[in-house]
Amino acid sequence: MGKRWNDFLSEVSNHIHSKEAKKFVASELEFHLNQVKKEWMGKGLSEAEAEEKAVSQMGSPSKLGHEMNKLHKPRIDWWLISLLAITMALSFLPLVTLGDELSDGYLVMKAFHVLLGVMIAAAMMFIDYRKFENKGWVFYSIGVMFLFLLLTIPNTIINGVPYFMIGPFQIESHYVLPFLFLGWASFFNNPRIKLWQHFILFALPLFLLMAVPNVVVSFIYSVMVFVMMWWSTISRKVATIITLASITAAGTFGSLAWFTVKEYQLARILGFLNPEKYPKSWGYTYLQLKERLASAGWFGSAAKSEALPFEHTDYAFVNLTYHYGYLFAIGLFVILSLFAARIVLISFQINSRFGHLLLVGGVTLFLVQFIYNIGMMVGLLPLTSISLPFISYGFIPMLFNAFIMGVVLSVYRRKDFIFNRTV
Repeated sequence: MGKRWNDFLSEVSNHIHSKEAKKFVASELEFHLNQVKKEWMGKGLSEAEAEEKAVSQMGSPSKLGHEMNKLHKPRIDWWLISLLAITMALSFLPLVTLGDELSDGYLVMKAFHVLLGVMIAAAMMFIDYRKFENKGWVFYSIGVMFLFLLLTIPNTIINGVPYFMIGPFQIESHYVLPFLFLGWASFFNNPRIKLWQHFILFALPLFLLMAVPNVVVSFIYSVMVFVMMWWSTISRKVATIITLASITAAGTFGSLAWFTVKEYQLARILGFLNPEKYPKSWGYTYLQLKERLASAGWFGSAAKSEALPFEHTDYAFVNLTYHYGYLFAIGLFVILSLFAARIVLISFQINSRFGHLLLVGGVTLFLVQFIYNIGMMVGLLPLTSISLPFISYGFIPMLFNAFIMGVVLSVYRRKDFIFNRTV
């Protein structure tokens, strides 16, 4: 490259403030200059003459630099950050409702969870998500490795969830979801991966999750992959066939499994379907949740009630509704819904297919937790261990959802970094 070529790129870059945008614009301008240079050389000009023509054709470097600085600067989604700040502040309320039962240690740990969540979301926002695009195999392998460790290392079980310790960190199957999420965004963005390979890649983690076992994570993982599939390189016709076949297979398996259901499993199902018939056993919690909701009123109930297990974790929504009323519950529902609405709106502004897949997977992971938790609180879905995003007390759910929002912020931050490579 000649001196004028280098001087042109240097002057354009000098007017761009962001280091990340500066590298991006320099790379894209160099690409376009090379394209124009090839055209002029094809018309018979020498390489030096073609370079001069290409640079001249781009116009004033100072003017172009100012325009590129405006167009290609990192963006910050203050709407999503505001929602994060509001929900993280509200996440202390389930602990506050415990009253005399509240331990100072819980508040300290909650503050630590929130602080770490903020740090993870901020870190992910500043990391360029495009660096993950070709590293799907790395993330996928890490997720699968964690599942193998859960199956092979002697572990402890709490509330039916197995885990093992690495130093002070408690490792359980929820940890694999971020890695599988990034892995599948990369796989679905790669047209070279065959359909049968997708099937094997999907089946291996699912088999390991069922063997761990963790039905909740298996469910979240399956929904995430199937939803992302509809926005992948796989055709809509094939996606429809796969979805219908999977639903049919799941229904058939469920019907056959019914004949092997154990007595306690049958009792749990019947407790959900008809809790009034089992008020002192499997229907007890459903009736207690229903009673709490019925007695909450628009502004909450002042009556002291018997504490329920998990009322600051999985049952946080009912707990907050009981203490602060239906108006608060509606407001909380709207705030959490705005997360999903905001991510959907961002997806319309993204030209990167990989970025779009990350948004689709992220909003799916968020909505599965949100919808299922609300559904089981109002008696529409069976009770299981799924937290209300950001509100329920818990280390892993907080970090997991902060990670998702950090990825969304990263995609939004670079939404103007997609250059049309045509001349």
